[in-house]
Amino acid sequence: MRKWVERVVLGAGWCAVVVGVVGIVLHFGAWRWQVLVLVASGASYLMLGAAVGLVLFLVARGWRSAVAAGVIVAAVLWTQLPMFVPEGRAASGPEVTVMQSNLLFGEADAAAVVGAVRANNVEVLTVDELTPEVAQRLADAGITELLPHQFLQARGGGGGTGIFSRYPLRDTKKYDGFLLDNLTATMEHPQRGAVAVFAFHPVPPSVDFPAWSSELGKIREILDAQQGPAIVGADFNATRDHSAFRALLRGRFVAAADQAGAGPLLTFPADRRWGPVIGIDHILVADGTAADVRSLTIPGSDHRAVLARVQLNA
Repeated sequence: MRKWVERVVLGAGWCAVVVGVVGIVLHFGAWRWQVLVLVASGASYLMLGAAVGLVLFLVARGWRSAVAAGVIVAAVLWTQLPMFVPEGRAASGPEVTVMQSNLLFGEADAAAVVGAVRANNVEVLTVDELTPEVAQRLADAGITELLPHQFLQARGGGGGTGIFSRYPLRDTKKYDGFLLDNLTATMEHPQRGAVAVFAFHPVPPSVDFPAWSSELGKIREILDAQQGPAIVGADFNATRDHSAFRALLRGRFVAAADQAGAGPLLTFPADRRWGPVIGIDHILVADGTAADVRSLTIPGSDHRAVLARVQLNA
């Protein structure tokens, strides 16, 4: 009877390990199939299967199986641990507090957004799904007093995007070739001088997979060409488990959450009892260091906002 139980436990362990291997494969693959990209959004959860399998092998005293599972667990840790370990370096220039928020087709609580800006002394705010109506509600709630310099492309549906800044903005630009509005502006920081600010929102892969893939490629080209200090606030509709997102970080830009060791920073969906379960909202930094990164609840939105305190290089 005991041998039968051990066989069942070993079988369950191998099933769990296979799930973990699938998660690793999904994490590293540059997938061109929509279904695999969508499943890859939660690859980190699948990787947990490797740890479950290891425990089951140890319980069943399947030592050789445990060794094999241990190797796979090590691979999982190699992909996941870095986001929990702070970078440890600190820039020596001025600090800038940045906030990114998706406004859910303009349905988000504008007063809550402005309240978060005020409470956290935010100096740069990037928003997605900015409609004319919510832009007016933000103004009524006092955003202009806090962040008077603005580059807004407000429109119906989920296409609008905006940049709000405490400091003057120049060289504003809306990029061509995107289904949703993707923007940039140069912020004149009183201590650091010119700092590029980007607000990106590629279309979701579930809506138009070819466009999502193409737009992330275009964003990478934009960031690769950028020189000098820069801040990105975006709903990338991509997680750390998407190779297309990690490709954005192979140049000068780093994810603020990774720098700060903030973990996966789950942001979506925030309007479900079981959410959020994935992190698709990000702040990226070039020539700077983020030491404090966290998410904030914005009533009325299906995304949690992301807040980062970034210290720029001198």
